[in-house]
Amino acid sequence: MRTILCGDNLQALERLPERFARLVYIDPPFNTGKTQRRDRIRVTRNADGERRGFGGARYSVERLPSASYRDSYDDYIGFVMQRIERSIRCMTEDASLFVHVDPRESHYLKIALDELFGRDSFMNEIVWSYDFGGRSKRRWSPKHDVIFWYARDPKNYIFNYDAIDRIPYMAPSLVGPEKAARGKTPTDVWWHTIVPTSGREKTGYPTQKPLGILERIVKVHSMPGDVVLDFFAGSGTTGEAAAKNGRGFVLVDQNPEAIEVMQKRLAQYEPEIRTLG
Repeated sequence: MRTILCGDNLQALERLPERFARLVYIDPPFNTGKTQRRDRIRVTRNADGERRGFGGARYSVERLPSASYRDSYDDYIGFVMQRIERSIRCMTEDASLFVHVDPRESHYLKIALDELFGRDSFMNEIVWSYDFGGRSKRRWSPKHDVIFWYARDPKNYIFNYDAIDRIPYMAPSLVGPEKAARGKTPTDVWWHTIVPTSGREKTGYPTQKPLGILERIVKVHSMPGDVVLDFFAGSGTTGEAAAKNGRGFVLVDQNPEAIEVMQKRLAQYEPEIRTLG
């Protein structure tokens, strides 16, 4: 199953089959109160260009259209939880749910998730830490997101320990050459850069998350042949992580710009594209 659905995710979650997804990952809007937009430019060498570069060469600059969406909700927790609750029917009995938010709303959302699933189903609060962008002179600069992991059944879930990617030891001389060469498994704090501005991974969609983060989740918390559900799909990173690792995917978004980005990004996997009526 490799499907991209264009439409309201509440409507989609009512129509999708029961118990088909072993892993659900969502990256809902963060309720920043702003319009999210990723500005892009194209720089071309031009003798009459307005910018001067290395060696005196001149360049012209073209601003490219950017996908965007309004990120503001009167009842953010109600908005997100209504959709999570409706998604439970789509989860297998041993499914895991990952909810990616930022520190502004994470503590409120965790209370609501505990009430819905039960506190025993809370498995981890993963902190994704990155280092990019400006620095505040009035407070500690916020440079992390929060990813909650809940197991539908805390006694029955997928955790492929051997599929965890290894990372370097911070002090390799203290563990010996064999362990240093093998590396260590990550903790619940994940250090990973954001999607590089000029990298091949960049789609131009605002709030795009790194493929490395999603691949780690997909490989450890699902099995080859499983289906991964993302009903705030955005740029389609979840779908690429799933398809690259032998999983199916169902991606839902109501923003036509997101659908266009996903369709182009995932074309090699030949997804079915459907619009909800």
